[in-house]
Amino acid sequence: FEEYDFPVDVIWLDIEHTDGKRYFTWDHNKFPNPVEMQEHIASFGRKMVTIVDPHIKRDNNYYIHSEATRKGYYIHNSDGDTDFNGWCWPGDSSYLDFTNPDVRSWWADQFDLSAYKGSTEHLFTWNDMNEPSVFNGPEVSMTKEALSLAGVEHREWHNLYGFYFHMATAEGLARRSQAYTTSAPHRPFVLSRAFYAGSQRNGAIWTGDNLADWTHLKISSHMLLSLNVAGLPFAGADVGGFFKNPSVELLERWYQAGAFQPFLRAHAHIDTKRREPWLFGEETLARIRKTIVTRYTLLPFWYTVFHQHEVSGQPVMRPLWALAPEDETTFPIGDQWLVGDALLVKPITDEGSTSTSVYLPRDFGWYQFEGPYGFTQGGRWITESAPLDKIPVFQRAGAIIPRKMRVRRSTATMRSDPYSLQIALDPSTQTAQGSLHVDDETTLAYRDGSACEASFAFSEGVLEATKECGSGFAGRIEVERLTFLGVKAAPASVKFSSGAVTASLDFSFDASSSTLTVRKPTRSFMTVPFSVTFGA
Repeated sequence: FEEYDFPVDVIWLDIEHTDGKRYFTWDHNKFPNPVEMQEHIASFGRKMVTIVDPHIKRDNNYYIHSEATRKGYYIHNSDGDTDFNGWCWPGDSSYLDFTNPDVRSWWADQFDLSAYKGSTEHLFTWNDMNEPSVFNGPEVSMTKEALSLAGVEHREWHNLYGFYFHMATAEGLARRSQAYTTSAPHRPFVLSRAFYAGSQRNGAIWTGDNLADWTHLKISSHMLLSLNVAGLPFAGADVGGFFKNPSVELLERWYQAGAFQPFLRAHAHIDTKRREPWLFGEETLARIRKTIVTRYTLLPFWYTVFHQHEVSGQPVMRPLWALAPEDETTFPIGDQWLVGDALLVKPITDEGSTSTSVYLPRDFGWYQFEGPYGFTQGGRWITESAPLDKIPVFQRAGAIIPRKMRVRRSTATMRSDPYSLQIALDPSTQTAQGSLHVDDETTLAYRDGSACEASFAFSEGVLEATKECGSGFAGRIEVERLTFLGVKAAPASVKFSSGAVTASLDFSFDASSSTLTVRKPTRSFMTVPFSVTFGA
C-alpha cells in the first residue's frame, strides 16, 4: 500500500492469527511481537482489527475457558447442569451466556490491556460466528432447548445472542479506553455479523459470507438499504465476495459499489486466490486506486451524514423515495441509492456493461458528480455511460458537499488538511446549501460540546460560511478550493472577506462544463467564518 500510494486504514486479522483458535491469544510464530507490529502500523495513522468469536475452546490450559468454567458462565444443556458443547473453529467449544449481565461484564474485562496480552490501544475487534454458529447443531446453531443461566431456552433468545455479544465487546473497548486515557474516552469499534434492533449503538455490521458472483453484488444494495431503513446505518458487504474468486471486472465493479456504501472492507476466504489491487496489472490498480481515493476525498461528507444520523435518525444510505416520497417511480428501486440527500449512486452490477439506465427523482436537478458535470432535470430515466473506470454518481442541484482532496495514506493523516467545497447550483434559483460536522474524530468529547457545525449557503452571488462550535472545540475549519457547478457565466471578480481581512481570489471558468473553480488566497486559507462574493 505504501509503495503504490494507496490509502488504507485498517489491517484485519482472521482466526489464523490466534494460538490454535484461542481468542485473546497470538500465534507467535506468525506474530512474534504483536505490540511492536501494532505500534508500527499506528505510526502510519492506521489501525488493526482482530477477530474474537463467542465459541470458547474447551482446553483446561486456556485461561478464558478455565475461568469461565470455574465461574459457571457457559450456556447449559437442557438438563440445566452440564455445559453445552458444540463444534466450531477450535473443535470442541462451549458458549458464554451473553444474555447474563455478569457474563457480559466479565467478558468486557478481557479486553483490558493487562488481560489481552499483545494488545494495544490501536487494536479493535471483529465479532463473527455470533448467531451463535455451531457446526454440528440443528440449523448450524445451538439446540433450541439449550438453557441460559436464567433457565430460559435458546429458542427465546437466539436473535439476542449476537446483539449482547456485540454489546459486551464494545463495552470492553470502552472500558479499556477509560482505563488508559486521561482525555475523553475513545470510541470503540466492533464489527459484528449477527445483530438485532439497537445493534447500531454497538458498532458496525456486515452482510456475512457472500459469493464472488454478480448476483451477490447486485443484491447487496437491496440488503444494505433495508438495514439502513431499519436504523442500522454502519453496514457493508465484503468487497469482491468472500467465497470463490472474482473476475477482475467483478472486483473492480465491487470496489466501486462498496466505495459508496457506509462500511467498506475487502475480505475473502483463506482458500481463495490473493486479490490485492496491485496483482492485476497497472491499469486495474489505477482504476481501483481512483475509486478508493474518491472514497477518501468524500470522508468529510460521509462523516457529516453519519452525524446527521446520530442526531436525527435519518439513514446514511437512503432509498430514492426518502428524498422524493411523492415520486412513485422511486418506490421499487433498490439498485440505486442516496448518500445523505446529496449524492445519487447507481453501480454497475452486470458483467460486460459499459452503460446503465439511471432514474433521477423528480422535482430535483442532478449534475454528474465528476466531469463533464452534465445537468439533467429529474423525473426521468437516462442512459449513463459507465466505462470500467467510472461508477455513475450524481450530485443533487442545490447541495454543497465538503471534501478533502489531498491524497494521504490514511484518515488520521488527513485530519489537519483543508477542505474543498463542491457547490452544485440549483439552476432555477442559483442557490445551494450544505453543512459540515467537525470534531476530533477519535473520542466521545463531541457529545459534551467539543465539536463544530459549519453551514454553507450560496445565494445572489454570495457564499456565506458560518459555524457554531461548542466550548470545547479548539480547531479551525479551513477551505482551500471552491468548485461551482452550473455557473452560467464567469464573474468579473471573486472577493474573499473574513472579518477585517479581504482579498481578491484567483478563479477559472470552464464554459464547456459550466464550472467555476475558486482558489484560496496566497499564503493562507479561507477560514470559516467567511464570505465569497462574485462581482458583476
